[in-house]
Amino acid sequence: MGSIKGVQTLKTKREFDFVYKKGVAFHTPFFVLFYLHNKNRKVGFVASKKVGKAVKRNRAKRVLKALFIKNFEQFPTGEYVFVAKQKILETDFKRLDQEMQNILNRIKRRKW
Repeated sequence: MGSIKGVQTLKTKREFDFVYKKGVAFHTPFFVLFYLHNKNRKVGFVASKKVGKAVKRNRAKRVLKALFIKNFEQFPTGEYVFVAKQKILETDFKRLDQEMQNILNRIKRRKW
């Protein structure tokens, strides 16, 4: 089934739209993370055609997935949608990881 480390993946447009509408957006130059605080554990990865053709979009989603898996233990429960930006393929993984740490710190500091 569709899961990463036991976390279910968002599948339908409706699920994604719910997180977009109700969640909080955290922006970086490389990606946007929409986070909806709840007891579920779901994640989705998106790369629009702005990122490039299929090969580039798939690579962008793989990079986001790798970031999620690497930092999995630090993510509080909730639903996440990672949206790749064009610049994601122009930077190294270490820099992306720093941005992810910044976002995780911002999520943890918020009062839910």
